[in-house]
Amino acid sequence: MSGKRKPYKIYIVSDGTGRTAETALTAALYQFSDVNVKLITKAPVRTEQKIRHVVQEAEKNGGFIVHTLVSVKLRDVMLHSGRKYNVDTIDLLGGILRRLSEKFAVSPAEKPGLFGQLNKSYFRRVEAMEFAIRHDDGQRINEIKKAEIVLLGVSRTFKTPLSIYLAFREWFVANIPIVIGEELPAIVYKLPPSKIFCLDTNARALSELRRSRQDYLRGAIGEYDEPEYVRIELMYARKIFSKNPDWSIINVTSKPIEEIASEILTIKSKKKNRER
Repeated sequence: MSGKRKPYKIYIVSDGTGRTAETALTAALYQFSDVNVKLITKAPVRTEQKIRHVVQEAEKNGGFIVHTLVSVKLRDVMLHSGRKYNVDTIDLLGGILRRLSEKFAVSPAEKPGLFGQLNKSYFRRVEAMEFAIRHDDGQRINEIKKAEIVLLGVSRTFKTPLSIYLAFREWFVANIPIVIGEELPAIVYKLPPSKIFCLDTNARALSELRRSRQDYLRGAIGEYDEPEYVRIELMYARKIFSKNPDWSIINVTSKPIEEIASEILTIKSKKKNRER
């Protein structure tokens, strides 16, 4: 009798999203590329009745189970049900949790979905970082409505490092430079004022900061660091800010990135509460 062999049916059982088990199993299955496999995800499974139902389904269809159940009780039910119905069950988390519990002398939290939450947070951070890079220095201005925070400021007011730092904290950030004689893109004025943060600083401090940059580039950027030019540039930026009183102004002089970011998020939180 010829024909393609029926696929192995692997039931992925989780008390969360099942993504952790799917990721681990997919990575392992790369080593068995010639094996025909069908994955069936059952999630969330958080009751003894549901576990027994999945085990019976796996027994009926000739499958086996891979699971990431954090509850000791539910793992025991899975183990005994598998033995009762002669269904193989592979516990991806039990061994790890037991060894960690022994090592730390602390019992695991046994909270379903924690792994899914961690994965969600990780992917959100990656997406935010990519967004910050794509929307640095006024790039892709047509997509700026997607930003949660928009930073405005003249050169060297920490727009880029702030964008990256806030992105690491899972905020979608864009930044736009203010240049003498150039108007801000019209779309900026259409954004909710609560999104916009204007970065201001002391002229002398900015001049000194730029001078370090000038020395690094061996004088290749003209009057960029001249005190009078810096003063005029800041005045130009402040004029724009003053015409939009609902925008928040943050003085970044001599402040670390963490402090500036904290100030921005505090103001944003207060504005959000007021809007409610």
